[in-house]
Amino acid sequence: MNRLYLALDVETGADAFRLLERIEQKPAVKVGMELFYREGGRFVEQLVDSGYPVFLDVKVHDIPETARRTLRQIGRLGVELTNVHTFGGETMMRYALDGLREVTDTTKLIGVTQLTSTDERMLAEELHIEGGLEQAVLRQAAMADQAGLDGVVASVHEAHSIRQALGSSFLTVTPGIRMNETADDQVRIATPKAARDAGVSAIVVGRPITRAEDPNAAYAYYLQEWSRTYETNR
Repeated sequence: MNRLYLALDVETGADAFRLLERIEQKPAVKVGMELFYREGGRFVEQLVDSGYPVFLDVKVHDIPETARRTLRQIGRLGVELTNVHTFGGETMMRYALDGLREVTDTTKLIGVTQLTSTDERMLAEELHIEGGLEQAVLRQAAMADQAGLDGVVASVHEAHSIRQALGSSFLTVTPGIRMNETADDQVRIATPKAARDAGVSAIVVGRPITRAEDPNAAYAYYLQEWSRTYETNR
């Protein structure tokens, strides 16, 4: 997988399509919870029907049977990628994958490990997880692999270790991609080059593009940096 997903960090579907109209190339897009809860499945289908590859980022986390039934519904939307939260456990992830495969063989399923807003202090003091971020992410990634998932969402800082442990076919999808912008609420950030050097499969870029004065130029810049690094490392 060689993708740059543009995160549609906007309030409405109309806002999203206005943004996409400003971008000359047709990007792969990420639809997160805010937009999905506002617009629903029909909006996702409109994106798919318009030719946009979609990563539906809703982080399903529930009891196994509910996860299975939810992923069965998501599978009908035609997205190329979606996710569950690994904190739901291996059984939940297996059920979710079963529900997805009841309706589609093409949508890939990945598991969220630790959010890029999580730091070592939060992990230890608030979540009471021992061993540090990298080891926690590796354990969650291994559990996702055991459940049959296609990969995980993780930061660039854990991607190399995941690749070493689970192989290059196990996807790593990485948010928190920045050039020289401030980190905002994401503390584990990296550049497109650092992501590719770490063996990341796909990156997600949102606010540096969606909040840019010229989103088209910003998207082209990030895509060029990602693609150039990709070609260099082939």
